[in-house]
Amino acid sequence: MNAEQNKRLVRDTWNAVTAGDIETFLGNLADDVTWTFFGSHRFAGTFRGKDELLAKLFGPLAEVLEDGIKVTIDSMTAEDDRVVIEARGEARAKSGAPYNNHYCIVITVADGRIRHVREYLDSELVTAVFGR
Repeated sequence: MNAEQNKRLVRDTWNAVTAGDIETFLGNLADDVTWTFFGSHRFAGTFRGKDELLAKLFGPLAEVLEDGIKVTIDSMTAEDDRVVIEARGEARAKSGAPYNNHYCIVITVADGRIRHVREYLDSELVTAVFGR
């Protein structure tokens, strides 16, 4: 895939997150996907594979958030197999607390699927909404 195709894949994947379309989201990930969060918060570290990602990230997100996260991509840059997005997320916790975070996400695409994700975000906001 070329850079434009990779950008389309990434855009479709994050649009699926916003739409709550887990089937499309998972279908766009490699089976052996790695997803790394930087910082010092509950989700910091690396998730390996779709099952771990669902159990240890998306499960807890669903427990705390009312309706998932609406993601808006503000900018996207691609070169070869790497796509970088700057994005905003909007959500509300079941407690009523807002969860509006900003992200810089570095994505590596291989064989038409997202293989590696490295995500930078506001660690303190994650802890305030999701706890330790």
